[in-house]
Amino acid sequence: MRRSLTVLASLVLVTLVPLVARQAGEPVDAAANAKIRDEAMNRSKAGGMFTTLVDTIGPRLAGSPEYKRAVDWAAGELRAWGLTNVAIESFEFGRGWRLERFTIEMVEPRYMALVGYPEAWSPSTNGEMVATVQVLAGKTAEDVEALQASGALKGAAVITQPKVTNFIRTDRVNPTADGQVDPPLETAPQAAGRQGGARQGGAGRQGGGGPSQAQRIDSAVRASHPAVWLRPSRGEHGTLFVQAGRGVVEGDLLPRVVLIGEHYNMLARLAEQGETVKVRVNVHAKLLDDPNSYNVVGEIRGSDPKLANEVVMLGAHLDSWHTASGATDNADGVAAAMEALRILKTTGLTLKRTVRLGLWGAEEQGLHGSQAYVRRHLAGDANTAARDNLAVYFNIDPGKGPIYGWYMENNERARPIFDAWIAPFTDIGARRNVRQGIGNTDHLSFIRAGMLGFNPVQEYAGYDVRDHHTNVDTPERVLEPDLKQNAVILASFLYHAANRAERIPR
Repeated sequence: MRRSLTVLASLVLVTLVPLVARQAGEPVDAAANAKIRDEAMNRSKAGGMFTTLVDTIGPRLAGSPEYKRAVDWAAGELRAWGLTNVAIESFEFGRGWRLERFTIEMVEPRYMALVGYPEAWSPSTNGEMVATVQVLAGKTAEDVEALQASGALKGAAVITQPKVTNFIRTDRVNPTADGQVDPPLETAPQAAGRQGGARQGGAGRQGGGGPSQAQRIDSAVRASHPAVWLRPSRGEHGTLFVQAGRGVVEGDLLPRVVLIGEHYNMLARLAEQGETVKVRVNVHAKLLDDPNSYNVVGEIRGSDPKLANEVVMLGAHLDSWHTASGATDNADGVAAAMEALRILKTTGLTLKRTVRLGLWGAEEQGLHGSQAYVRRHLAGDANTAARDNLAVYFNIDPGKGPIYGWYMENNERARPIFDAWIAPFTDIGARRNVRQGIGNTDHLSFIRAGMLGFNPVQEYAGYDVRDHHTNVDTPERVLEPDLKQNAVILASFLYHAANRAERIPR
């Protein structure tokens, strides 16, 4: 037994020595962390802010009145806390969209209420319509063009995609979980650009230069003036993934409704069995006049005359998709980020550098808000000084639950600093930082312009399968203790980055 314990102790030392060595010499302000924890845990406002976003305001689709309400509310909170230079900054986005009424149900061969939702920016149907389901999946362009010529698709409910068999059933692996190791530095994935989803029927041209089969089918369907285009969701057990790019907003006359995979498959099967299948559908949507979306910014000015022009920034996106309240994407991140600034302001902790908050619009359509901010304030020759003064950008978005650590974007020089800063919070759920980067969120706007950007690692269990961009991204997915933990770690990282003698190395 004594020999086994000796071997075990040696293994523990071998594991811990590199971590201790990486942290050596990096100061951590325990007294400041204690003040941050006390304010966050005992006088938190995060839960109330989260409730305002998800219940009082609700879904915050970019360009919608609800999104603008969230913008005005957030700016008002920042001003009430005494932040300075609070501003609502507009940027060109395109016309907003709002759903005012919706019905989808099967009426033949029997009645059944269906679970579905219109895609964002879908046009309206011509009032309430009863439409016969036409299955076009597996048909050639010639087949569909013949149906167009016969008039069989006019006023129909068209199905163009195969039945769903590839349901989303697994979440991504959490890189901080037991047994996970960082990839080698030379192969570690860096933050990639946003992968824009291809529009239905939007395949590229074939080698001959003419339109592809998919393009011909798309054209024939649109020219036939069907009542509605029914699309499948890969969610399972009633989970509905709905998002969609804006596409051609003006002049697009084809309403689009996404059904849960099980109901989509049922309609397709019945039609393929020779049954006459009819649905009643009514999409009443409205395009809005305001062509802008909005960011909210505010800051706590640094106290050191030599360092106050340098900025440590935190951001989260305020918009969401429209089928649910965007609880995990990204009301929890917004509430935690706002709370972090409130904590720093309320505790009166000294901040040598300026700490700034950005709440971004239209992230879901392609990082538009953060890109607009970078273009206006940080990019190009005219903004060289401001860009040089942006010491670091922290972002919070993908995932839910505790902050386990940070994606280091292959920055091995910064990793010992982050390791030291995260170490005091292992008792409230922090684990470790990981070498790789992450894509598809607002820190990329800063990285692409040559600045440091980081995003935390959070919980993915149930996130990809159930929560992300779905009809059940609701408050039940989020726990208030996690919001408090998020705010503690964000506030601590902002504090230490603002007061570190040297900037975080690139």
